[in-house]
Amino acid sequence: MTARILVVDDIPANVKLLEVRLLAEYFEVLTATNGLDAIETCENGKVDVVLLDVMMPHMDGFEVCRRLKSDPATSHIPVVMITALDQVSDRIRGLEAGADDFLTKPVNDLQLMTRVRSLVRLKMLTDELRLRASTTRNIGIEELLSRRQPSQEMMAKVLLVDERASSHERIRQMLRQTAEIDLATDPHAGFFQAAEAAYECIIVSTSFADFDPLRLCSQLRSLDRTRFVPIILLAENGEEDRIIRGLDLGVNDFLVRPIDQQELTARLRTQVKRKRYNDHLRASVTQTIEMAVTDGLTGLHNRRYLDSHLQTLFDRAVARRRSLSVMITDLDRFKNVNDTYGHDGGDDVLREFARRLRKNVRGIDLACRYGGEEFVVVMPDTDGPVAEKVAERIRAEIAQTPFPIGKDGKTLEVTISIGVSSLRRGSDSVEDLMKRADVALYEAKIGGRNRVVAKAA
Repeated sequence: MTARILVVDDIPANVKLLEVRLLAEYFEVLTATNGLDAIETCENGKVDVVLLDVMMPHMDGFEVCRRLKSDPATSHIPVVMITALDQVSDRIRGLEAGADDFLTKPVNDLQLMTRVRSLVRLKMLTDELRLRASTTRNIGIEELLSRRQPSQEMMAKVLLVDERASSHERIRQMLRQTAEIDLATDPHAGFFQAAEAAYECIIVSTSFADFDPLRLCSQLRSLDRTRFVPIILLAENGEEDRIIRGLDLGVNDFLVRPIDQQELTARLRTQVKRKRYNDHLRASVTQTIEMAVTDGLTGLHNRRYLDSHLQTLFDRAVARRRSLSVMITDLDRFKNVNDTYGHDGGDDVLREFARRLRKNVRGIDLACRYGGEEFVVVMPDTDGPVAEKVAERIRAEIAQTPFPIGKDGKTLEVTISIGVSSLRRGSDSVEDLMKRADVALYEAKIGGRNRVVAKAA
């Protein structure tokens, strides 16, 4: 796993020591000896993880971390604070500044490397989501992500998997002001519970009498529903090997008993905040994909979606030797509607037509706004005569019931012309199918409008 690690320390010997360790694991290493240089490097370079010393002159590590996490351009970069301080209050201060972890000097090599690898994996996921979000929006990604998200104020929904009554009661008491806690005392039941509910973090105790807790962590990481849910491991003193294996399996964080309430709360908040950040990115990607293939006015699919999906439906019909028909509809004299009632009136007509069209086709049919006042319906498993009957039914309903215009109760009589074509065996193509439907539509319009013309197989 290759990544770019920034080492920040004002003592050259400390920088060199970490640099040698990281280079041996094939990481690319950048260095900085003060806070301002570190911030500038993060702003200008592609840094994947920051290893940040706390005790530095002019600007300490807490302030550097706070500045990095408050800037949308650098807030997604994981920060591991490294210091000789070993007080719980110092760890909490670092976590509240936004640090993703806090390691104490002298740093254990295995613990350092597993932590770095874990955070690099998380950073790569975040980078991929940020890239997708930024490439699907015209606005800047930082503007999008810096918007205040109301969900950050909500109580976190957490699953605690712990069979010891004394332990899980204490954890629930610690987090009563921070999270809504569901409890699973049986790890097998906990797995299914995690898969069925939308948890923002799963806390797993290592204190099971007859079960390996890392097996549960591995199962949670292998399931799509829980793959990206943060896992915090509650370990016993002396379980360093288990913690390191857990981090390699994808555990996000850990605490060693006895557990401090403030540190547990701070670490949980860090994990939930990062999950909500990535969920926000995923939602943005999903929304923009939907926007890219949906017509904003009518709610139907747009031409972009038709162009990509019609070929799939066509190929499937050919392979299965099934029928496939297409109808192209056009609202007659639609320019007159816009000229008379304005574009708002025209939009009312288009929305109402889309509603009626959707009501008159099946769920498996693909209804799209082709452009302007033209609409296309693709009908799988439908031969020419049946498609012609469907088109005639739609034409009749449009003609029989006037369309409402505006909010003052006005109505307008609307008619449509429809061209229908169906799949021909042999050398037919998507282009041929659409061309025949378009020719049929043209014949319907020059033949007097308000009619259906079919180019059957």
